[in-house]
Amino acid sequence: MDRSVTDPQLYVPHFNVMVADDVRPFVDEIATAQLVTVGDDGLPDATFLPVLWEGERLVGHLARANAHWRRIIDGSPALAIVTGPDTYVSPSWYATKAEHGKVVPTWNYSAVHLRGRIRVHDDPDWVRALVTRLSDRHEQPREEPWHVTDAPEGFVTKNLRAIVGVELVVEQVEAKAKLSQNRSDEDRAGVAAGLTADGKDPEGLVLP
Repeated sequence: MDRSVTDPQLYVPHFNVMVADDVRPFVDEIATAQLVTVGDDGLPDATFLPVLWEGERLVGHLARANAHWRRIIDGSPALAIVTGPDTYVSPSWYATKAEHGKVVPTWNYSAVHLRGRIRVHDDPDWVRALVTRLSDRHEQPREEPWHVTDAPEGFVTKNLRAIVGVELVVEQVEAKAKLSQNRSDEDRAGVAAGLTADGKDPEGLVLP
């Protein structure tokens, strides 16, 4: 059963869900995705690319030299996979290991899957507008943000010819945040301590 993008379908057990209100901020923060499509020969292609989720559209660009974009069939189904931090979780970190020993290794991670119909935009004006928005998105926090117009026009035009745009009209959203929600407070504290001892920041990898 599909739901709207504001009420994402959750494809996981109840203790592994991502809160619906957190899905779009998660994608906006990661700001990259693996775009997966299938060519007319039935073979899949995947490319890592920067993205923006604007309304019901996920937009990004691929290098013109990447054959992936030429194999995209306009209007065909596509999948964009957005992943956050992930980590191995040792059962030795659980407080309950000492109580009954009934614990096993697992992996904590967060991911959002966006499905919909894909189209290619081989249009310099469309690509320029996208690159401008992408640059503004990532440069905005800087004291002196760089703008596309800072570069010579001829240089910008030449580089725009080297990329093509893609647009995914999002029809289905699936989200998962597996962060030890099903463990006790003591077990989660043990995971956080174990990650810290391994030199990893537990934030975003285990619920506090």
